[in-house]
This record gives sequence, structure tokens and C-alpha cells, in this order.
Amino acid sequence: MRSLAPVLLLLAAPALAEDWPQWRGPHGNGVSEEKPLPTRWSKGDVAWKARLGGLGISSPIVFVDRVFVTSQKGKVALRPGTHPTLARGDEAKDEKPLGAGEAEDASPVEFLVEAFDRRDGKRLWQYRLPAEGELPPVHQKHNLASPSPVTDGKLVYAWFGNGQLAALTLDGALAWKRHLGKEIAPFDIDWGAGSSPALYDDLLLLLCDHKPGAYLLALDKKTGTQRYKVEREKGAISYSTPTLVRTPKEDELVVNSTTRVDAYDPKTGTLLWWVGEPHRFAVPVPAVDGGTLYLSRGYRSGPYMAVTAGGRGDVSKTAVRWSVATGAPYISSLVHYQGLVYMASDVGVVTCVDAASGDRVWQERIDGIFTASPVAGDGKVYMVSETGDTIVLEAGRTAKVLARNALFERSAASPAVSRGRLFLRTDDHLIAVGQGS
Repeated sequence: MRSLAPVLLLLAAPALAEDWPQWRGPHGNGVSEEKPLPTRWSKGDVAWKARLGGLGISSPIVFVDRVFVTSQKGKVALRPGTHPTLARGDEAKDEKPLGAGEAEDASPVEFLVEAFDRRDGKRLWQYRLPAEGELPPVHQKHNLASPSPVTDGKLVYAWFGNGQLAALTLDGALAWKRHLGKEIAPFDIDWGAGSSPALYDDLLLLLCDHKPGAYLLALDKKTGTQRYKVEREKGAISYSTPTLVRTPKEDELVVNSTTRVDAYDPKTGTLLWWVGEPHRFAVPVPAVDGGTLYLSRGYRSGPYMAVTAGGRGDVSKTAVRWSVATGAPYISSLVHYQGLVYMASDVGVVTCVDAASGDRVWQERIDGIFTASPVAGDGKVYMVSETGDTIVLEAGRTAKVLARNALFERSAASPAVSRGRLFLRTDDHLIAVGQGS
């Protein structure tokens, strides 16, 4: 999980190739076009390491010379009952709680947005948003800073697990804020809110598939005023982030939820097509390449498939190119790179399949707990384990581990890639590796 709930963000116009302005990168698919990218590093030879002001599992984003990260300071109540262990068997013993609810803490809860200099890691500013209203209880694998921020290069949009939303300038000044948990309905979802905000043209798009009600909300990104609100199927639950798909006919916004996968017109919220059966715990986002979506539904060893975008109505029999009933990761999203689809599970099973046919190319057990989503670039695939190891694979039809890089800090956030560096978020630090430019 890039979080317990992973999230895909969208940009209206193409970002600079070196920027990573949203979770899953400039094209929303987890792929970087940069060369060269680092292969080997260790705790002693990182480019820089900056202390974070709080905890969270949101991923960093990068725009030009700034890296933005969100966190939670202070602790909220733990949810009663059994807490989730994503991995099973021997792997589960290495899973670590986030720490958000481990001990009594009377300090007020605040949400943080921090900006760091991309070149040297110096903290440029910190914006503090006091938590307001009802604070949903958390479990040991997340807190209320799970959604990742997104930027259009003018404002940074940060969303938190109780519904609070802030739009900030690149210098950290508040442009506008809202509290959807107060204005519409409390945020109530078993594993905690994980969907990240998304951008499309002049819209900020927010998926709120929660127990009190499921809806897709579009706000004016400059002012925060509502542009449309689409009521979704009752009972739909999602920890996934809306994904932008561009087709020759029109753009589409694809949403993975427990009820099915839906595609909307992002301009109006009109429902275009849908596919898939009900499924538990919808977390991953699709990997998109040339109008084809490589979908996994989430939960333990769930289904995955290739679907051609651009259809209408129920496309289960018309647009599904291939489908595999089991084997996809619980939390981590897929990445499509150079004709192959890669996936890494929370029990250390890494699978590579042919994108054209869905046939398995190779499958290997590689030690790690992979809840973060992989990224790819420069002929390599990067997978971050909760243990703090980043495994670097050579992209291709043979399983080959190029390096295992240890930072010795827990990490559940997906990496960002910008200007020759990888940016890794751990419990306590933001870490940059690579020579950079």
C-alpha cells in the first residue's frame, strides 16, 4: 500500500518530464522516462535525509525544486477489535505498526504539509492544519495522513482521513480549505480513508466511497466550490484513487470499488461504462497504457485483467481482453512497463505477466512485504518493502535482482522519481537517493 490504501492522481496538462506531481507520477502509471536512475545505495550514501514533522504513509510528490509530504502529528484512538495484518505466515512477523495509536498522547492532533528543497533536503516550510470535528479511529497500519498530495504547479492539495482538505500555494500559504466530514457526512471506512485527490483541467476530484454514503465530488480547484457531485452505488467502499485514461474519443475517469469498476466523464461526472463483480477491499489503481487498463481489484490474491477503455454500459463481454481469477496483490498496484506487467504481494511473491496475453512470464519469491506500489524506469523496476529495503529488478522476461538497498527504517509509501533521484518516505524521514541533476 502506498498506504493502506493506495491512491492515483491526475493532471490537466502534461507535467515536466522531471516532475512527479502526483502519486504514480506525471502520467499516473508509476513509470518514469528519466535516465539514468540509481541502482545501488545504502544507509551511508544517500544524497540527503530530512526529518519529518509527523507520521503517515502518504507518498511524496515533486515539482521543480520542491518535494511535498503530508503527515499527522498527535495520535487518535485505535479502532476496537482485531487489527489487520496484511502479510501471513513468516512474513507477518516483520510487519510493524505505524505507531499512530500505540500510546496515550494528550497533544492536539494536527495535519502537516511540509516542503523540502529537492537538492539538499532543507525544509522550506511547514503548514499546520489543526484537526477538527470527529476523528475516525485508526488501526496499526495507518493514520489519517494516508492520502497523498497533488499539485498543478500553482497550488498543492492535501486531503486527510477525517475529510479536511487544504489548498496551499507553493510557498505554504493557505488558498482555501474545506471539511467534507462536517459539510457532507462523517468519514467512516473500516481501514481508514486512503483515496488521494485528483486533478483534471480546472477540477479537483475526490472519491468518497464510505459507509454513510458513496459519492464522487468535483470542486473548482482555484476556489474549492462544488462543480458536481455524483451519488454512487449504495454500499460501495473504496480505498483507491481515480485514474485518468485518455482515449481517442474522450477522457475517462476510472474508479475501482468493492461493487465494480466504473468509468466516468471527468468533465461532467456522467457514467460511461462499468466492469467486474463485487469484490472485498478495493485498493489498487489501474496501470494505463495506450487506452488499455491493467486492473487488479485488491484483497488477498484477487483477480486481475486487461480492459480496453472507450466502451459504453456493461463492457464485461466486449472490452475485457484477458482476465486471471487470482494472484494479484492485496494492496499494491500493478505497473506496466515495456510490454510487461509487474506486481508484488505482501508475502514477497513478485509476478511478471505478458501485457498482451496475461500469460505468466515469471514468478519469484523475493523477500519483502510489498504494500507500497512499484515504480519503473531506466530499464528497472523498483519495489519498496515495509522493512525499508528497496529491491531493484532488471525489467525483462527473466527474473533478475540487481540490488537490495537497505535503509533500516519502515516504509509503506511508494517512491517518487525526479531529476535522477528516488525520494523515499519512511516513518521518520524523507530520503533522497541518486546523483540527481
